[in-house]
Amino acid sequence: MNREELLNQLLVMTFNEIMDAENRALITGAFKEISINDVHIIDAVGIAEPRNMSTVAKKMSVTVGTLTTAINNLVKKGYVSRIRSAEDKRVVLLSLTEKGRKVYRRHAAYHRKMVQTVMEGLNGEEMDVLARALEKIRGYFQEV
Repeated sequence: MNREELLNQLLVMTFNEIMDAENRALITGAFKEISINDVHIIDAVGIAEPRNMSTVAKKMSVTVGTLTTAINNLVKKGYVSRIRSAEDKRVVLLSLTEKGRKVYRRHAAYHRKMVQTVMEGLNGEEMDVLARALEKIRGYFQEV
């Protein structure tokens, strides 16, 4: 296998394995009714101040229409609530319910553990090289 084939295989396998591991770790027990995409929307809504639909859609790199469908499901399932802006009643703000905040915290903890585990196996120079490589990979995917 040449270098290009190896890198392709490693990128594809790593992406798939991260998504699979995240799914197994997060979509369990009380949270079986949501998808990993729902978890990422919950993450984009966040636990800080309420966010408008456009902000969340931009963070997710989706249209407001696409986000609306997903938010409707999350509202029905009790993870997200919609509130009208006090300043402008036309603006819908999204915030997490307690159930949504639990998912958010669980997702954040999963990512902290993932990063810590990766860092444990690397020295400082290796972490710097990995970070630069990941930045380049991310840059490519932002452009396509």
